[in-house]
Amino acid sequence: MVLDGFDLVVLGAIIPTLLKSKDLGFDPVGATFAATISLVGVGLGALFIAPLSDKFGRRRLLVACVAWFSVFTIAVVIAPNVAVFSAFRLLAGLGLGACLPVALAFMNDHSPARSRARATTRTMTGYHVGAVVTSLLALALVPNWRAMFIVGGLAGLILVPFLWLRLPESGAHAAVPPSAAEGATDDGGAHAPSSASSGGKSLGFRALLRKPYPLAAVGIALASFMGLLLVYGLNTWLPTLMASAGYSMGSSLTLLFVLNIGAVAGLVLAGRLADRHGAKPVVLLWFGLSAVFLGFLSIRLQNELLLDAAVFVTGVFVFSSQVLVYAWVSQLFPRHLTGTALGFSAGVGRVGAILGPAVTGALVAANAAYPWGFYLFAAAALVAVAALVFVPRAVAQAAPSREDV
Repeated sequence: MVLDGFDLVVLGAIIPTLLKSKDLGFDPVGATFAATISLVGVGLGALFIAPLSDKFGRRRLLVACVAWFSVFTIAVVIAPNVAVFSAFRLLAGLGLGACLPVALAFMNDHSPARSRARATTRTMTGYHVGAVVTSLLALALVPNWRAMFIVGGLAGLILVPFLWLRLPESGAHAAVPPSAAEGATDDGGAHAPSSASSGGKSLGFRALLRKPYPLAAVGIALASFMGLLLVYGLNTWLPTLMASAGYSMGSSLTLLFVLNIGAVAGLVLAGRLADRHGAKPVVLLWFGLSAVFLGFLSIRLQNELLLDAAVFVTGVFVFSSQVLVYAWVSQLFPRHLTGTALGFSAGVGRVGAILGPAVTGALVAANAAYPWGFYLFAAAALVAVAALVFVPRAVAQAAPSREDV
C-alpha cells in the first residue's frame, strides 16, 4: 500500500517541475494526458485483474502485480518524450490497480468480523504513509524527477521476495480458519464463507447483478467514483492549485505533505468509529464534512498556521471517506465475492480518479483552477453522500442459482 501511496503523489509532486522545465516536451495538455492515462491503467487493473484473486488466490496475484508495477515504474526514467512516459505509466498502472483491492481482500480474509473496518483503515494507512514519504522525498529530490521513479521502483522490487516468502495464501487456494472466515458483521448480518469454501458459487461481476447486490454495488461504486475523484484530484493538482492561489511552490509541496498526514490521522479515527457504529453513518458524516472543508479551502488564507490546519483537517475527512467505502464493501458482500466487489468498486472509482485530474487539469490550462477546483471537489463529496443514503446497512446473501448447484 505504501507503493500505491507513492504512485498517488508522485505525478503531483513532479508536474510543476516538468511544466516549468518543459522536460520531455511537457505542457499542461501533456501533463493532463500523463496523469489521465496513468489512472486508466490503474482502473483497468482494478476492474479486470483484481477479481482474479477470488479464483486464483491473493498471494501470487499480489506478488506478480507488485513486480510488474516496479519494473515499469523504473522504465519511466528512460522515456524520451511525453508519449513514451505516458505509455510506461499506463503499463505500471495495470499492475498497481489490482494491488489495493487484493490487499484489502487479503486483510479481510484474515480479520475477525468485529474489527474489519479497522483492518481496512490500518492497511490503508500504508497508502497515505507512502504519500507522506513521497512528499518528503519530493522536497529532497525535486527537480531531479527521474530519481523519484527510481526510488519507487526499487522499493517495489525489494519488497517482492518478502511478499512471496512471508505472506500466507488466502482466497481460493487456502482454507481460512472458521473463526476468521465467518461471523456476524458490525451491522448484524451474517458474513458468507470465504472463497476457499465458496463451493461452486458464482464468481465475477455477473454475481453482483443478482439480487440483492445490484443496489449496493451501484451505490458503493458511485461513492467510490466521487471519493477517488477527490483523492487523485487533490494529490495530483493540490500544489498547482495552491500555486495558482498565490502560495509559494515550497509551501504548496508542504501542504501536500500536511494533507496526507491528516489522512493517516483520519484513518485511525474512522476505523474505530466504523467498527463501533457501523460504516454507513460514519462514511456519510465523513463525506459531508469533506464537502464543508473543501469549500473552506477556496478562501485565500493569509495565516500560514490556519492554512496548514485547514488542509490537515481536510485530509482527515477526504481520504478516510474513500477508505470507509472499501470497509463497507467488506460488510455488505459475502467473502467469496469480496475481491470482485472491491475490484468493481475500485475500478469504477478509478474512472473518477481519471476524471478528477483531467477536469482539474483543464481548469489549470484555462487559468480557472482556483477557486473552481475546490468547488468541484466539494460538489463531488455531496454527490457521494446522496449515493450512499440509499445503500442498505447490510444485505443478505443471494440465493444459489442453478449454475451454482
